[in-house]
Amino acid sequence: MAELSYGAEAAAGYDRAFSHVSAYFLPVLLRAAALAPGHSVLDVATGTGIAAEAAIGIVGSEGSVIATDISPEMVDRARERVDLLPNVTVAVEDGQALSFSDESFDAVVCSLGLMFFPDPGRALRGFHRVLRLGGRAAVSVLTSPERSYSGRINVIVARHVPELAQAAARTFALGDATRLRLLFAEAGFRDIESGTEKHTFILPSFDSYYGPFEHGGGSTGQALASLPEATRQAIRKEMQQSLGATGGPVEIEVEMRIASARK
Repeated sequence: MAELSYGAEAAAGYDRAFSHVSAYFLPVLLRAAALAPGHSVLDVATGTGIAAEAAIGIVGSEGSVIATDISPEMVDRARERVDLLPNVTVAVEDGQALSFSDESFDAVVCSLGLMFFPDPGRALRGFHRVLRLGGRAAVSVLTSPERSYSGRINVIVARHVPELAQAAARTFALGDATRLRLLFAEAGFRDIESGTEKHTFILPSFDSYYGPFEHGGGSTGQALASLPEATRQAIRKEMQQSLGATGGPVEIEVEMRIASARK
């Protein structure tokens, strides 16, 4: 889902920790990309291939999907997911330096990945280049820590490990509609659209929410795993307090900004 250096353990735990969240918002993202039967689609920062799987269900047997990620471990997980699906291929690609020819795709989608790119403007220029005239690019990004499923944990981690603060803050840098629109415009896109989608996820317990990250799932889980035990326990306690977790169900409000535009 993101252009990060995931290890095998992080990749293996990603679906357990986060796949239900990205899957919930995917239909909105794919509608924004105006996918249609027969389309050729590029899925950038595919993660474990959730968006690629959903996209081929729309474009059908006459269409095709190429799913890419900079992480070989994520590509391996994505390949397991889509291995039996027709017309879906998976490849290791740097989302900021796509190797595909100009005007190769009808649509480009990037689910929860663009905010992790060192230079998101460069990535969008690449999306524009590989799109055919009239094709659409659609991205989803996080908006704020208090409305992020895993980002709220990252913010607490950064309070305990200050050197991670800049990276945590960057996660939400594209949530501002004006900035995101400007990046699309500077990349050459037109007919730019942007809006937010919200959903509250209800988990049966704090452990059902926090456990997958605590056991190393995703980049958040790997950050936690790298810390001393005392620090991990302090972060856990602070996270429980922030959610008001007292042993029953916990509610996690999530908001994403989905932006799209036409070449």
